[in-house]
Amino acid sequence: MSFATRLKSLLGIVETKAAPSLADASGFYFGLFGASPTLAGVTVTPHTAMTCAPVACAVRSISEAAGSLPLHIYKRLPDGGKEKATDHPLYSLLHDAPNNFAPAALFRTQLMADALLQPYGGFAQIVRVDGKPYELLRLDPRLSSIVVDYSNFEPAYAIKADGKNPAREIPAAEIIHIPTPAYDPSRGLVGEGRDVIALALVLERHASRLFGNAARPSGVLSLKGTMTEDTLKNAKAAWQASQGGDKSGGTAVLPADASWQALTFNSVDSQFLEMRTYAVAEIARLFRVPLHMLMQVDRAQPRSIESIGQEFLSQALLPRLKSFEQELELKLLTPEERSQYAIEFNIDGFARADLLARAQALSATVSARILNPNEARQIGFGLPAYEGGDVFENFNTSSAHAGGALNAGNDNNQEAA
Repeated sequence: MSFATRLKSLLGIVETKAAPSLADASGFYFGLFGASPTLAGVTVTPHTAMTCAPVACAVRSISEAAGSLPLHIYKRLPDGGKEKATDHPLYSLLHDAPNNFAPAALFRTQLMADALLQPYGGFAQIVRVDGKPYELLRLDPRLSSIVVDYSNFEPAYAIKADGKNPAREIPAAEIIHIPTPAYDPSRGLVGEGRDVIALALVLERHASRLFGNAARPSGVLSLKGTMTEDTLKNAKAAWQASQGGDKSGGTAVLPADASWQALTFNSVDSQFLEMRTYAVAEIARLFRVPLHMLMQVDRAQPRSIESIGQEFLSQALLPRLKSFEQELELKLLTPEERSQYAIEFNIDGFARADLLARAQALSATVSARILNPNEARQIGFGLPAYEGGDVFENFNTSSAHAGGALNAGNDNNQEAA
């Protein structure tokens, strides 16, 4: 119960909420029955949206990237730096496994996917033992629905597992809520972009029906003479049996009183292909994912792959990661701990796919004395430390040559050479 609710209860103020009118059918009633009306005439829900290939690709691009990045709890140092707090109880909970049946990567991937698809976002419940977080349990939206009440500004949560039992209230401090990026949280991103997704679904289903009937009508079969309705039906059935479905493309043998006229693509067919490309681009805009992340590479990109990857990181991924980090800090750390610890994703993992870029970046940080060789070995390649690798030295300066610190003052005549 929020502070405003408790205050109104003490003052004897009773709130009555008016039932939604039928004029609000696009909101309450369609949300109640799990349907979203679209101009294309198809129902769009989080489940049906994932049957649309561009939506599934966009959601997986963001959620799987969030799941693959390491998540650490860091201790703030007096000099402004930070180090991994491996001795903190939350470290293994966030980095290894939030519970005994789901690894951390899967937990974060599913929770981020819920935030992108579901109304209000993704939810997980905190199980505490002696007041300390013991495990984190994702609340699967397929099994239970989460009701969020913002009427008193402070969100109040209730979980409804089935239609028989009443909703069970859960304190806000026990819920990890990864919010949806939608402007209207009650609709979610899928609800706000339902017409865009419906267009892609209609085009995909239309193409499936076309190809399910041996693609488009490839021609017209003409029969000469006067034909009865039964004769035409029999001729059509015989033709489809010999040339339809998986038998299309074979050699057709026609009687003398029949002719075949092949059809070619017209402007309507070409526009259908353009509409499918347009639908993919609209979904990319909805999720703020670069078009090439949705495997749409038929257009020339004026930028390099590195800059496009940076665009995905800064516009699509980082805002979602930041909301994830701050929610974990708010719900898992005490007010005193928030000034001493920070929970952050390590986005350096994006460089792992490019060995040359990773090696060059680490070499530059070692030369600039930002990292020592042992730290660079551990961060970039997971290699153990070696003796003498904790020294911050620039190997491109004279300290690495004869008489320098790295050679312990031994002059091997390299300077003279």
